[in-house]
Amino acid sequence: MRGMSMSSDHPAPSPIPIAMLSAWVEQAFVRAGLSATDAGHAAEPLVLSDSMGVYTHGTKLLPGYLRKLVARGYKPDARPRIVRQGPGFAVLDGDASLGQIGCRHAVDVALEKARNVGVAYVGLRNTGHIGAAGVQAVRAAREGFFALVVGNDRPSVAAAGSRGAVLGSNPLAWGAPVPGGDPIFLDIATAAVAGGKVYAAVARGEPIPSTWLIDERGLPTADGSLYPQHASLAPMAGHKGYGIGVLAEWLSGILAGGAVTTQVGSWLFDPPGDPTFHNAGFIVFDVSAIADPDAYGESLARFAAEVRGAAAADGSDRVRLPGDLEWEQYRHSLAAGIALPADVRAKLAEAGEIVDLDASW
Repeated sequence: MRGMSMSSDHPAPSPIPIAMLSAWVEQAFVRAGLSATDAGHAAEPLVLSDSMGVYTHGTKLLPGYLRKLVARGYKPDARPRIVRQGPGFAVLDGDASLGQIGCRHAVDVALEKARNVGVAYVGLRNTGHIGAAGVQAVRAAREGFFALVVGNDRPSVAAAGSRGAVLGSNPLAWGAPVPGGDPIFLDIATAAVAGGKVYAAVARGEPIPSTWLIDERGLPTADGSLYPQHASLAPMAGHKGYGIGVLAEWLSGILAGGAVTTQVGSWLFDPPGDPTFHNAGFIVFDVSAIADPDAYGESLARFAAEVRGAAAADGSDRVRLPGDLEWEQYRHSLAAGIALPADVRAKLAEAGEIVDLDASW
């Protein structure tokens, strides 16, 4: 389990039940000005990420979000609205909403349109940092829809052959429904690694691979302390990841008429009262409208059995489909609680100080 290791002199804190963590995060959001409904929608993806062991995109993000909400860089009373639409598409203005709230509205619109015409594209502009794109894809997949989700961000990733940052880490995620089971899903940064993992490694005093960062000369570096002022993230798989990052920029920012590259603000480093103009793009289609449900279920079951039944390499216990590891961790968290790492617990204590909420569980 991806938890925290501590010496016997400092025993690990008890895991936190999912319901307890959810209630605390919702209360923090309410104290920052969100309605109870919006607080629930904002807390859900953060806690789900933690429960899956993806701690870089879970409640660790909470202090930055709360500061933006309190200072109204992200508007607690934001009302995302449709500004362009047709039967199978829409563009939403997020009204400087918290990214999780903007995404909630966008997915709602995408699902409604896909139910009506089978396939839908929704662009979301002028929202906040969207966090884990995969949780949005999972939400759609749980309702029987395939979803592709992309976003853009402030440049932090080098292009193939560049000295400095050209694109954001521009996430790409997709989720596919599995009849009677957990969705297959993938959530990746188009950088070699998410920036949050660099911050986490530096905070924990851990080394990083030289494949994660590019220095100011355009050369690989293993010095995590250089990021982000004096180093940029390497693109995932070189020119391939760079090309996918451009696709994410196009689908989320350019097509939706939103901010691109340096027009997008930093939710961490800009003044908390400034909006960040993040964007996201969603392509959703109704699997039951396109595929015969019985044939789809049979084909997917056969495919999954073949993949999971493949011979495992030395040192590997078995072959998994995308998302299997996260669902295994999720079920463990449901049963035993979430063993939050020390750096996440420190961020929750910081979040509690921002909204005057006790974090000593």
